[in-house]
Amino acid sequence: MISDPINMSENAEPSPAPVKQPILEMSERSLIHWMTEHDFPKYRAKQILTWIYQKRADDFQDMSDLPKDMRVLLAEHFSIFTSKTAETQHSEDGTEKLLIELADGGRIECVLLRDGPRRSICVSSQVGCAMGCVFCASGLDGVDRNLTRGEILEQMLRLQKLLEPEERLSHIVMMGMGEPLANLPRVLDALDVARDGEIGLGISPRRITISTVGLPTAIDKLAEENAPYQLAISLHAPNDELRTRLVPVNKKVGIEHIMDAADRYFEVSGRRLTFEYVLLKDLNDSPLCAEQLVKLLRHKTAMLNVIPYNPVPGLPYETPTPEAIHTFRRILMDGGINVMFRQRKGNDIQAACGQLRRLREREPQMVTLQVAENSVGNTAIAETVDGEE
Repeated sequence: MISDPINMSENAEPSPAPVKQPILEMSERSLIHWMTEHDFPKYRAKQILTWIYQKRADDFQDMSDLPKDMRVLLAEHFSIFTSKTAETQHSEDGTEKLLIELADGGRIECVLLRDGPRRSICVSSQVGCAMGCVFCASGLDGVDRNLTRGEILEQMLRLQKLLEPEERLSHIVMMGMGEPLANLPRVLDALDVARDGEIGLGISPRRITISTVGLPTAIDKLAEENAPYQLAISLHAPNDELRTRLVPVNKKVGIEHIMDAADRYFEVSGRRLTFEYVLLKDLNDSPLCAEQLVKLLRHKTAMLNVIPYNPVPGLPYETPTPEAIHTFRRILMDGGINVMFRQRKGNDIQAACGQLRRLREREPQMVTLQVAENSVGNTAIAETVDGEE
């Protein structure tokens, strides 16, 4: 029996819509290749990327100097944004924070900070974090995956769109969720676009900072790549015993190896090193810790950024008292350390990355803290979560 072709046509499954390619994953070279394959002039690639990165277009139809047939074809083949903003928070000090939901359901955070004429952004490199810093919300649930080049760039563009038309981004810090040096190739790809003055965001490499907990092998790789960026190392403690308790990955590397790698990066890049130090009440804010920091950093061409802790719901750590902060600062300055005590911004919206995602995904677990003095006068830390070891 011969089937009725009309009935077969009526019952046939419709062809699936073509999967769109994220255009932020494409370099100018790869977009030029696509142009030539579709019989468009090569120069159109630069026009398109300029529209996206500099003119803040998020729809191909807004690219008014492109032919209509090209705009239609671009919309059929590409997407500009692949994520959505799940939540936006605004601080009284002008800080804005985005909770971004990625195409696969993962969530990340990024922050815009306003400080005088500066428009700085803090961008994530991973979904979660594997470094395990005990006071950080980003790493409480571990790491899910690395972000792609496009997902990193998309954060920059979403934050850029929060600005007024006459404003522009001035600084980028890879200091959001995740460890940037654990996702180095994609981070460097994204930053290449950020500093590109022709088609990208045109941000000076001197105003781009990569922040790391200190992975010596990856720092050496960064030096081999001749990366022109500022390097910030999250130190948080002046000795290995305390740092291993605060930053568990330190057990595998040690402060000495981190400092050696940082020195090698300075020799290659000529960029002044930055060391970050989150100040935690009764943990790393003692006069002894300040004195040990002086010994560690005294002869380095470096800036020490001290950041009083931003409390995280569910974690027991607190901001030091004003008296402790004052004493800590005095010891560092008397020791000749180039130090800046960073103003806390966005505290009313929990601007430290990882907090918003965790609050929206689950109720925060309370982590209890047991404190004991160790042999060198620093604080030993043991944690339990909901009564479990």
